[in-house]
Amino acid sequence: DAFSPNTTAGMCPECQGTGTVHRPTEESMVPDPSLSIWDGAIAAWPGAWLGKNFRDILGTLGYPLDVPWRDIPQEDRDWILFTDEQPVVTVHPVRDENAVHGSYKGKWRSVATYLTDTLAETESDKNRRRVLSFMHSSTCPTCQGRGFQPDTLQVTYAGYAIDEFNGLALKDVLAVLEDRLQQLAGISKQQWTEHDEAEELLLDQVLPTVRAAIELGLGHLSLSRPARSLSAGEHQRLRLASQLNSSLFGTTYVLDEPSAGLHVVERKAVSELLQRFITAGNSVLLVEHDMSLVAGCDWVVDIGPRAGERGGQLVFSGPTDEFRARAEQLGSPTATALNEDFPELTATPAGTGEAIGLTGVHARAFDGADVDFPLGALTAVTGVSGSGKSTLVIGVLADVVSRSAKQVVGADEVSDEDPDAEITAGSDAHGDFRVDSATGVDKIRRLVHITQKPIGRTVRSTVATYTGLFDHVRRLFAATPEAKRRGMSVSDFSYNTTKGRCPECDGAGSIEVELVFLPGTYTTCPACHGKRYKPEILELQWNGRSIADILALTVDEALDVFAEEPRILRSVEFLHALGLGYLRLGQGSPELSGGEAQRIKLASEMQRGSSHKHSLYLLDEPTTGLHPADVDLLLAQLRRLVDDGATVVLVEHDLRVVAQADHVIDVGPGAGDEGGQILATGTPAAVAQQGTQSDSCSVTAQVLAKRAGLS
Repeated sequence: DAFSPNTTAGMCPECQGTGTVHRPTEESMVPDPSLSIWDGAIAAWPGAWLGKNFRDILGTLGYPLDVPWRDIPQEDRDWILFTDEQPVVTVHPVRDENAVHGSYKGKWRSVATYLTDTLAETESDKNRRRVLSFMHSSTCPTCQGRGFQPDTLQVTYAGYAIDEFNGLALKDVLAVLEDRLQQLAGISKQQWTEHDEAEELLLDQVLPTVRAAIELGLGHLSLSRPARSLSAGEHQRLRLASQLNSSLFGTTYVLDEPSAGLHVVERKAVSELLQRFITAGNSVLLVEHDMSLVAGCDWVVDIGPRAGERGGQLVFSGPTDEFRARAEQLGSPTATALNEDFPELTATPAGTGEAIGLTGVHARAFDGADVDFPLGALTAVTGVSGSGKSTLVIGVLADVVSRSAKQVVGADEVSDEDPDAEITAGSDAHGDFRVDSATGVDKIRRLVHITQKPIGRTVRSTVATYTGLFDHVRRLFAATPEAKRRGMSVSDFSYNTTKGRCPECDGAGSIEVELVFLPGTYTTCPACHGKRYKPEILELQWNGRSIADILALTVDEALDVFAEEPRILRSVEFLHALGLGYLRLGQGSPELSGGEAQRIKLASEMQRGSSHKHSLYLLDEPTTGLHPADVDLLLAQLRRLVDDGATVVLVEHDLRVVAQADHVIDVGPGAGDEGGQILATGTPAAVAQQGTQSDSCSVTAQVLAKRAGLS
């Protein structure tokens, strides 16, 4: 326990093991002293009811609410901000002179107390970041940012204190441990102490796990890396590595897309590791879209033949070789993909001839790199996991362009690698960075991030509402003779307003059932039976269908239903073109996968009537979770954007997509501090040619060359 920053025995008592102290100051809590409390001087207060509650308590206690903060006596300001007193008073709120509010007992907490309590108790990253924005953060003066008790830091292993060892990347940990094992081997066992014997035992247990993690492309991760900052793929691979030394026999391992986020050479390492599990007497069951892993399996269970309601059937179950041989007979997209030849490499440069040029990129492992992103082209940024691809594209490029772009879409959806990262100019979740100079950014007026984040947080955000087609549907219903006779408007046909929605479920179509000892669950609303609307709204029909019937349509069904409604048909056609024909128009966000959400966002972008000429689209591994057939549809629509003048930059591992891009930028050669170099650039054909050279450090170029038959 003394060597954990999460226990009282090991943590620094001043910073509670974080290495940073957060202190609220008057300036941080009240950034504009010219405002009155009534006008929001205390910016650190929460919104909604709680903030108003604190304000009303102050009014009840007799503090002035309508004078500038700076004019309140210092003694009173200090009490409001910092007192430890927590008086309970009867509050008579006056929030609306036309309404009567009942009195209640309110308990006061100073602003500083509210902030520190919230920081200690919240499990929300968003709330944590908000609270920290109203506090002054500095390195802990007691432990100098190291997070441990002074006595703990006096103990070293192989010359490292515990915090220094925790800061090492796994590849460096391996070097230290192997060096220590060699030192032990050089000592006669007769001279070993009890400590040496225990150390060898621990090393024998730890080293296989560390080696396996590195083989799986995780060598760049440090021991202190927060678990919540890891991707799902990194989590899964770490768990795989930890199982390697378990000596289990007769165990079935189930993995969901272990190839996600991995470069092709890292996928080979995953395949080899899984084979070791099998050799040890275990079984491995994969849910997988990567054909290289599927081809290496002994048995294939193919579910289909298509998605949604047209799926769910057992297409094939048997040996992989037989599956491939019967591809034409089965009509399986998976069998077809297994037998497909590698696509021809793009050899002709594309684009407008201009580029966004970044000179002197300094970010994490990047130390002065120069890179060009061709305008009017589809660029694939490649490299092993952790090499700096996302830092370059989603971090540096996005920030540089966003400073001059007139519109930025989806930036708030970009996932933070570190939820605690402080976001400032020249800094983002990918770390601090700077660019010596940038050219061509003035050509971009609109920057769009298309992520795999959900299209909304609740069932009220649906395919129909996100794409905007539901607005047109509601207008159709409002324009019917019966709706006009009843005096109904467009808002009556929204399940988000009190006019038309079911009062029992508030338009959700389901209600939450609270369970005493288990998480709550949802059940179909007994009043509207999942249809979201009041009975009088459901009575109205357009072309023989109620509005609930419209929401129940699949995208493919909607193609026929709205064949004469061009505004709706346009949205539906783009959804269909992206392989989403099986989705229902009323399908809610919680029911959608990340890949489905991303394609819905892309469809919404595609239906914009204006030209995409001055738009830059950024996508981070868009093919994750997609079947090769869906990847082809996605690529076709991205190509359509480019043909319309857009610039598309995607971080990608799928070599089939890379081969068909206009331009490739390969980052590496390794992960972490071994990455950050631009290894190869040019058309896929040019990059593959570079891979044939003996001095090439680009594994992407080498694999492209091999797949194209150049080496």
